[in-house]
Amino acid sequence: MSLSTAPRAARLDPTWLDAEYDQRARHPEHVEIGARWQTASALVQRLESWRRDVRYGPGDGETLDIYPTPAANAPVLVFIHGGYWRSSDKSLHGFLAPAFTADGVLVIVPNYALSPAVGVEHIALQLARCLAWVHRHAALYGGDPSRIVVAGHSGGGHLAAMMLGCRWKDVDASLPAQLVSGALAISGVYDLEPLRHAPFIRNDVPLTPASVKRLSPAFFPRPRKPLYTAVGGEETAEFKRQAALIRDQWGPTSVPVSETIPSANHFTILHNLADPNGRLHRHALALLGLRR
Repeated sequence: MSLSTAPRAARLDPTWLDAEYDQRARHPEHVEIGARWQTASALVQRLESWRRDVRYGPGDGETLDIYPTPAANAPVLVFIHGGYWRSSDKSLHGFLAPAFTADGVLVIVPNYALSPAVGVEHIALQLARCLAWVHRHAALYGGDPSRIVVAGHSGGGHLAAMMLGCRWKDVDASLPAQLVSGALAISGVYDLEPLRHAPFIRNDVPLTPASVKRLSPAFFPRPRKPLYTAVGGEETAEFKRQAALIRDQWGPTSVPVSETIPSANHFTILHNLADPNGRLHRHALALLGLRR
């Protein structure tokens, strides 16, 4: 039963909401998957000429990791990790970089402050400042500041969609109006209203009706640059509804790709992004202008 077809009482039932959105409880194997990501990322970080903990701002969590590519004037992929804005770390996601650097992409993975110490709005502003930093500094690491694509997973998928709606001139008048060339949101949440009522998260990530309105990109004006969305075939009805919602709201011109990855759940879907032959990897290359 999806949120759109459920009676209102069911839509706000705490047990049902937790079952739909609490992916760690649904997939206890996430601990093992995370350990595999950590091991694979540590190998990459040992072998690659990466840059660790580069500051993009003075605030808590405002650091990023850079994975360079031998290619000159490379497009830039900024990957935003998930964790429902309250957990996880950039160090877990270095495993995503090698397939992209081999394709001539400069990969950047930022951190940000976590809830409940800060709210989601603060985190979104941090990511806007991060992307402004990337635009100014990409060339120092061999990147092309005119080709910046944002990808994100789970809460990071939400943040990636948010970046398409950013008014960059309000961040800094010297920035281009369209700083981001496109975004890939994987297993994202684009309407935060259900999470306002979900017990597993509402204490760590407090939301109000006003903040939900400010932070739900599905109801933003349609962006000029494309958003590609993806969801795993084994994900809950709510995550599938979220992907359908933003495509319905923004339209197929703004969301030209809305992909379902068969046999993938909320965590294993990232393996498709890391796979050079994966559909998500190919979609990211298309956004970066490196269609194969």
